[in-house]
Order: sequence, then C-alpha cells, then structure tokens
Amino acid sequence: MTRATGDGKRIARYLNALSEPEVQAQLHRCCASHRWVKAMAAGRPYDDDGAILAAADRSWWALAPDDWREAFAAHPRIGDRGATDPRHASTRDWSRAEQAGTAAADAATLAALADGNRMYEERFGHVFLIAAAGRTAQEMLAALRRRLHNDPAVELREAAAAHATIIRLRLERLAVHP
Repeated sequence: MTRATGDGKRIARYLNALSEPEVQAQLHRCCASHRWVKAMAAGRPYDDDGAILAAADRSWWALAPDDWREAFAAHPRIGDRGATDPRHASTRDWSRAEQAGTAAADAATLAALADGNRMYEERFGHVFLIAAAGRTAQEMLAALRRRLHNDPAVELREAAAAHATIIRLRLERLAVHP
C-alpha cells in the first residue's frame, strides 16, 4: 500500500477511469516523456497502486537518455520563482509545492542557486533535477554543487534517479490533487 492512497487502489481507480486523452494528459503531468506516457497509458487497467508504481519505474528505466532529457525539460529551475515557461504550465503548482524549501531562502542563496543552475546546464545540457520536496534551499544548493563535479554519464543517471522519485511522488499526488 502506498502512503498517499489509503486502500492501495486510489491511483489505479483514478487512472483506469479516465479516457485515453485524459489519462495521457494526467500522466504527462507526472512525466513529460511522450514514450513514458504512452507506455503507462498502454498498461491500463492497473490492478492497484503498487502495479502502477512498478510500471512507472520499469517504463522510466527502459527509456533512452533523450527521453529522460525530454522529461527533464518540463521542469523549472530550482529556485526560479518567476518561471513562466509554457512547458511548466501543467505542473507549475506542483513544482512550487515541491520547491517550497526555496520560498524562505535569502537573496544570496537564490543567487547561488541561479548561478549553480546556469553552470550545471552549461556542463550537462539539461536542468538540474532533484527530488526537492522536503528539502531546504541550502540542501538543494549543496546537492547542486556536489553534482557539478560528477562525470556527465554519472550525472545523467543521478538526474534520472531523481526524476524517478519525482514521478512516484506525482503519481501518488494525482488521485488526491488532480
């Protein structure tokens, strides 16, 4: 049983009841990889939430790096309070909640995050990804600084692992806050 689903079938009931276009739109909010969305939609009906979360992991890790990067591109930068990119529109509220640790950050920390985000993107070619929920701005900044020293292949896997966690959290949130 997942922590957010009560009887272990809340996500399954929600996703199984949607039309194909609706389920694809909702899954896209959890992960912006078109291949991941198609794989997840094709797996319906799901017996329970555990089956959905297992399929989400399998589908995510079966993707190619370009599919991961497609998903990464739908995320705003950590600490970017004024993000208005249309790619972030369907998940803007979720991203703000996930990055709540940056809300109380001082100007120096936000500036350091902005600089770190820029350096990260120049080095790795995609946005810095971290499962931000429950982390302070300082924790996220420390992780960003640490990961700037990663080998690009190692960092891609670390960003993918962070995104896998984000997918799970967003799937659990879907049926509660669609």
